[in-house]
This record gives sequence, structure tokens and C-alpha cells, in this order.
Amino acid sequence: MIDSKGIVIRNIYYMLAYAYQNLRQKNYTDIAAEDFENIQDLFAAILAEGISSQLRCGLALEYVQHSEELTSLRGKMDVMASYRLKKKRAGKLLCEYDELSENNLLNQILKTTAFILMRSKEVTRKNKIALKRAMQLFSGVDTLEISEIRWGRLCYHRNNQTYHMLMNICYLLLRNLLASTEKGEIQFAEFIDTQAMPRLYEKFILEYYKRHFPELHAHASQISWDTDDGYIDFLPTMQTDVSLYYGDKCLIIDAKYYRNTMQQNRNFDAKRLHSDNLYQIFSYVKNKDTLHKGNVMGLLLYAKTGEDIVLKREYSLSGSKIMIRTLDLTGEFSLIQSQLNEIAALLKL
Repeated sequence: MIDSKGIVIRNIYYMLAYAYQNLRQKNYTDIAAEDFENIQDLFAAILAEGISSQLRCGLALEYVQHSEELTSLRGKMDVMASYRLKKKRAGKLLCEYDELSENNLLNQILKTTAFILMRSKEVTRKNKIALKRAMQLFSGVDTLEISEIRWGRLCYHRNNQTYHMLMNICYLLLRNLLASTEKGEIQFAEFIDTQAMPRLYEKFILEYYKRHFPELHAHASQISWDTDDGYIDFLPTMQTDVSLYYGDKCLIIDAKYYRNTMQQNRNFDAKRLHSDNLYQIFSYVKNKDTLHKGNVMGLLLYAKTGEDIVLKREYSLSGSKIMIRTLDLTGEFSLIQSQLNEIAALLKL
């Protein structure tokens, strides 16, 4: 199924599978074969399976702080509060103590997201039932107000690493939430119009090359400014989306995801590339090529969604090769692979 902007929804699943390795496990294979009507139903299916898998391993337990009036000391006593209590109720102490609990932020986010999806008209009955079944073991977990979720408080370690992908799916969904209708139904923004999609697009490309072309040593790297005097205070950080290396050659890929690939010229009818994009990739290439050998290339890789435009241009600017291409996300995933493989081959020419 294709969404309203032209992207095949199954391709979004494949992009997620590259970005989050958990989705390559066997229990998710049935999801890859389904034809989803919309992105919310796809995410509901992923969460239903992911939560069920997590339940089989056991819900994460974390120490949660409690404050309670007790007749005997437990944990740490709040001296001033206990003194005030003693005047009102003899023998009572206000104690603060930590206790392992499943009612923690990770599980609260899962439950909140699942409940929202269960109210959405975009989610099929099948996936709503699957989510409801999984939620039966979350009776001791609270739900949260979305605006109060502190995503920065999430912390992963060996015992809860399996939550990482699930939390990212929840984040993508909850950041797309618009509002509830008068009937209590949930409305979502168009997923590919939000800030989440450009980040997924970048991460997918990076992870694709890491997996299929290990010899190219793909990573997102920082480029140092090639200054004459070494003074770099106040200069912005140059962070690449993808850098590929082969021998003494380097290809810097700047992944761009826009509603409109080209920008309209204000004074003329002709369309032009986003000027900031071109300045950016040119700056990356020239500062990376410190020996001025011309062996560093730059590529602006625009996501092609619902537009008809196809770009495949190459420019020689000050001795450096700058390329402009579109990556078509509207066809079968095998075609996306072919396009990415063709780009990798540029380094080996």
C-alpha cells in the first residue's frame, strides 16, 4: 500500500528494520509480508509483537521512590514531616524508600502508546485486539500525559536494551499526535511530513551501507575545519550523515528529506536546488580534502516521494566532484537497494 505522499508503506518498515536491528528477528517476519493501509497500523503491529516478545522475557523492573506513612522505619525518614505527623497521628513516620517496580517510565510509555493506538480509527481491529491482549499484564502500570513525558530521562543498560527499539517507535508515534476528536478518536499527522522521517531516512542509509558494504567503513563523522591558522572558535560543527571510504577515496553523503525536493525561484518560474544544501556539501568536501587531491566527493541524496522529479546530476566545482541524486522510495524495495548499490560503486570506479 502507498501512503498519501507516494511512499510504499512496506518500505518504511524496511527502513525501520535497518535502523533498528530488533526488527530483523524471526518474530517480525510476518509483519514484513503484510500490506498495511497506513503507517499507524504498521506501528501498531510492530508494537503488539514487540510488547508480546518483551512480556515473554519479562517487563523491565526499576527502583521507584515511594513516600509513605508507616508505623516503623523503612528506608530514609523525613524528619521534619515525621515530627509534624507525630503531633497529628501518634506513631506515624513519613518514610522514603526505593522499591523494584514495573510501574516505571519505560512501561508507562508502552502502555500510553498502546492505549492511544487502540483508540485510533487508523488501526485495524486485528492489531487493536493484539494490543489489548498484551496490555492485560500492564494492570500495575500507569499511563502518562504525552506532554509530560521526559524522553531525556530514558536510560538503557544491559537489562533493558530490548526496550530501545520499542521506545523509538513510541517516540515516532507520539510526536506525530495531533489531537483527539470529539468522538474520542485519535488523529495523527502525516508521518512523512514530520521531523521523524528525515532522521529515519538518514539512519536507514547509514545502516544500509554498514550492513551490505563493510569494506566502505560507513559512519557519520565530523569534519574538521581546514583553517590556515588553526583558530576554530565559534565555527559550527560539520557533522556528516554518511561518510564512505575506499582506499584513498571518500564519498560524503548528505541525506535530504523534504516535502518538495526543489525550491521555487522567487523571480523566475524555474526551480533550483536548495542553495543551503549545496553550500553545505561543498564545505564538507573542501574541508575534508585537506591535501587538495580531488579524491573526496560529495553527494546530495534527496528522497523522492510523491514528486515526478528525478535528479541525476554531476558538477565539478573547484576540482571536486559534487553529485545530486534522488532516491526513489515509491517503488519496490529491491529498486531502492539497486540505487544505493549504484552509489556505492561510484567509489570503486
